[in-house]
Amino acid sequence: MNKTLRTLAAALLLGSSFLSSCASTNESMEQADLIVFNGTVYTVNDNFDKAEAFAVKDGKIIAVGTTAAIREQYTAAEELDAEGKTIYPGLIDAHTHFYRYGLGLQSAELVGTESFEEVVQQLVAQREKYPEADWITGRGWDQNDWPEKEFPTKDTLDLLFPETPVIITRIDGHAALANQKALELAGVKPQTKMVGGLVEVKDGRMTGILIDNAVDMVTDKIPEADEDEKRQALKNAEANVFAVGLTSVDDAGLDKSTVDLIDAMQQQGELQIRVYAMLNPNKENQDYYFKNGPYKTDRLNVRSFKVYADGALGSRGANLLKPYADQDNHYGFLLASEQEFRDIAKLLNEHGFQMNSHAIGDSANRLLLDIYGNVLGGKNDKRWRIEHSQIVNPEDMNKFGQYSIIPSVQPTHATSDLYWAGDRLGSERIRHAYPFKELMQQNGYIPLGSDFPVEDINPFYTFHAAVARQDAKNYPEGGFQMENALSREDALRGMTVWAARSNFEEGEKGSIEAGKFADFILVDKDLMTIAPAEMRGVQVLSTYVNGKQVYKK
Repeated sequence: MNKTLRTLAAALLLGSSFLSSCASTNESMEQADLIVFNGTVYTVNDNFDKAEAFAVKDGKIIAVGTTAAIREQYTAAEELDAEGKTIYPGLIDAHTHFYRYGLGLQSAELVGTESFEEVVQQLVAQREKYPEADWITGRGWDQNDWPEKEFPTKDTLDLLFPETPVIITRIDGHAALANQKALELAGVKPQTKMVGGLVEVKDGRMTGILIDNAVDMVTDKIPEADEDEKRQALKNAEANVFAVGLTSVDDAGLDKSTVDLIDAMQQQGELQIRVYAMLNPNKENQDYYFKNGPYKTDRLNVRSFKVYADGALGSRGANLLKPYADQDNHYGFLLASEQEFRDIAKLLNEHGFQMNSHAIGDSANRLLLDIYGNVLGGKNDKRWRIEHSQIVNPEDMNKFGQYSIIPSVQPTHATSDLYWAGDRLGSERIRHAYPFKELMQQNGYIPLGSDFPVEDINPFYTFHAAVARQDAKNYPEGGFQMENALSREDALRGMTVWAARSNFEEGEKGSIEAGKFADFILVDKDLMTIAPAEMRGVQVLSTYVNGKQVYKK
């Protein structure tokens, strides 16, 4: 054999040996669907450990560790090199109006309007865009952002839209302005009275302002969206929340028909978002779910009812122990009788559902805490929630811990309200408002949400407000009542594993750990290290649900 042939034979033998070695190595490695490596991974486990990599199979995380260890043990058809970027568990918003937000994308957007004149301009544009629409609707205005901080009146709307019903909802959803046509269609008159609502009348004439239950009298007359519109609303909402890093949402106040649609779309693969549904306490929902019990899939969890105790502080509907500082002898009001709240609490307890109650004012919080305490009796694992827990009298604070009641809060409410909340409450009572850290200490954890579309859907605004207690303008300097700021770690827990825990879901999501759903996000900056002023500008680079990419920037 000449030299050339001997060299070729040796090369072939070496190649054969190498291929045999590779095959042997691959056979000894475990098969995954996805490997994520070279990341700064915040696992948000009990020790708040950091990792570099993890492996995913069948939609769940199967191992977490260093890049070297994961790549040595696993092989996968798909790999994601995070290139040192930060990875968090998929974010969970513990209080939203997800479906309503989706529907609202089809209405006039009035958030951030700086005057009533600007509101009117938006409504005119909406009319020109949809000339065949039976109603003109919009949401998001806030008179506190205007030069004249008084509620508007319907006069201009009556002139511009005499034959078209118009209703525009205030940013908190607890007040609205309706024109005369809308009021007539709903049968609302100056003498109309109701429990938990108000038709504003001045000099014997309706101004068009409706508070709380009075709003429903008009909105109930708006034709219901058809199924195609509902499906599109859910898809639009999902696309927007994936883009900001949310993989789960708690939707506060749904009817069975909407829950069924969400379930069907999830089962059909049309919706990937995970939804924890709080049911409206109407007769249809009670009759069906009390008979059939809670309902749970991997993407849908139906085990709670949403009850409204009072209104909002901005529209002076929050129920206070003492009168509003800026309105004599006005306490706000409850939206139902005390006995009705007691009755629904007993029913929910008997049928194994969580009771999640909207309570803003210190009087509403006291009432609901006492009703909960009477039903729950002491420490428990029922995980009943008070949504907002905004103003809590010091005498009532320990009841959260005493009865294992979860305060579910929305940090951006504090930074949106701080410009005028002191006017409503006075210098003494404002000190007991938005007490996030004190509330967190009651049970050792606190779920965080946004209440979108009342606030922006962006969860990084929530994080910034919780930690820095400042708004988008980084106001006030030094933060608002910083004694109740949360640490960065606790804020991230509140948006992940603690939110999951409030839904009985901490065993399946909220952290990057083996056995949990592979829901995670890749972001461009690390919330744990950047300056507070940069937090609201964090960008999501990609979002994954069940190990599948659902958003890429």
